Amino acid sequence: MAGHTDNEIVIDAPIELVWQTTNDIPAWPRLFSEYSEATVLSERDGTITFRLALHPDENGVVWSWVSARTPDESTKTVRSQRVETGPFKYMWIYWEYLETPDGVRMRWVQDFEMKQAAPVDDAAMQARLNRNTPVQMRLIKEKIEAAARAGSRVG
Repeated sequence: MAGHTDNEIVIDAPIELVWQTTNDIPAWPRLFSEYSEATVLSERDGTITFRLALHPDENGVVWSWVSARTPDESTKTVRSQRVETGPFKYMWIYWEYLETPDGVRMRWVQDFEMKQAAPVDDAAMQARLNRNTPVQMRLIKEKIEAAARAGSRVG
């Protein structure tokens, strides 16, 4: 069995602001509450390879991994996957941005499978992602909408 999540939120801001803000990887620690670091390692043929690090956990451990992200501005979609998979056999993420009368519908679809030796199984990780993703999406929404009202950028 593999894990799958599908979450979305509508952000009341111009699509270009939403697109630019959520694709500015070095600024992710200011956009997401869970990341302490986001470092671009390389950019090649439209794909950005980067390292993300979380804030230290309750044991002081900093979890980090490398992902590759390919944004397509013409379709307002992004495909991403973990390169260093850690506890995952694989982790693929699809981001979609769609203009609606109420704002930009930002959708994240995550497909993954946990390794047998991982500390949690697919169902537990799916539950964890379905709890955390809406929290992160709400933070992003609040920050981008505040920036849009102020006529500025996030951060």
